[in-house]
Amino acid sequence: MGILRRTRTVAIVGASNNPSRASHFVATYLLSSSPYEVWFVNPREREVLGRPSYPSLAELPGVPDLVDVFRRPSELLGVLAETVAVGAPVLWLQLGLSDAEVARRGAEAGITVVMNRCLKIEHARFHGGLHLAGFDTGVISARRRRG
Repeated sequence: MGILRRTRTVAIVGASNNPSRASHFVATYLLSSSPYEVWFVNPREREVLGRPSYPSLAELPGVPDLVDVFRRPSELLGVLAETVAVGAPVLWLQLGLSDAEVARRGAEAGITVVMNRCLKIEHARFHGGLHLAGFDTGVISARRRRG
């Protein structure tokens, strides 16, 4: 997937310190298994996984290549507006998040909108690390091991 190859910086909107949250699991994976510089956005967190958390996309140290969203569906248009305002080229809506209006407005603004996909799963799939249990095996193959 071209988006994943072009991406250098990822902003996780809705990042959480709660290990039971999907955003925490994805953040942990991206920090340990991807080349991306990861920034966290959550006005209620001062830091996530020992790194600073910013109150908004506008306060990040740079423009992210990809904005990965873990927010309620009612907040998606607001996140899109922030994404457009900072000039990020990709808005990535995590599993369970899909909104035709966000997709339409994003396309009109020149933003690529990916919906209902997990960044961790897609990265692992394209980089040889997706196992049925969801962890990195380091093997790229459709064959089962014999033995």
